[in-house]
Amino acid sequence: MDEAANRTLDAVGPRLKHLRQSQDTTLADLAEETGISASTLSRLEAGLRRPTLEQLLPLARAHGLTLDELVDAPPTGNPRINLRPIACGDGSTILPLTRRPGGIQAYKFVLPRGNDNAEPDLRTHEGHDWVYVLNGTLRLVLGEHDLILKPGEAAEFDTRTPHWFGATGAGPVEYLSLIGRQGERAHIRAAPSE
Repeated sequence: MDEAANRTLDAVGPRLKHLRQSQDTTLADLAEETGISASTLSRLEAGLRRPTLEQLLPLARAHGLTLDELVDAPPTGNPRINLRPIACGDGSTILPLTRRPGGIQAYKFVLPRGNDNAEPDLRTHEGHDWVYVLNGTLRLVLGEHDLILKPGEAAEFDTRTPHWFGATGAGPVEYLSLIGRQGERAHIRAAPSE
């Protein structure tokens, strides 16, 4: 193994400890979530044992990170963000734009051409949503309001209000969505007018 790989692996233990402590998680809680014993986790964090792939996978999942992020792997020379689209059964695609656990999460949605006569299935959940239309026309049903948003238009709302998103018969739509926990909103800062 080369020197860079050894340095990366040697730094995994302290990194694991820092991640666990920054999330206010105990060894016992992490052990329960990952299926790795608390004593093994303690030895990994202390650098007394190097982690195996079978240990890194559940640890990455528990911390909401990729394996590269978990071990702080050196860059491979490709600066592009590795987005993994999620294809849905209805023909829509979701691209997660953030990978950190907690806080506001960002997504790009691509919805296929819609049916203007379709009956919306309104949903509610905890949180706050901010949407911004990139291309196409987005139909947003929000409570008793039926809104049409065009490129450059945005909406912000409490997701406890019954809501539904869809494309219109005019064609597909692409939009960004920032979703936060209840009470957590996207803050827009603008320069004061002269």
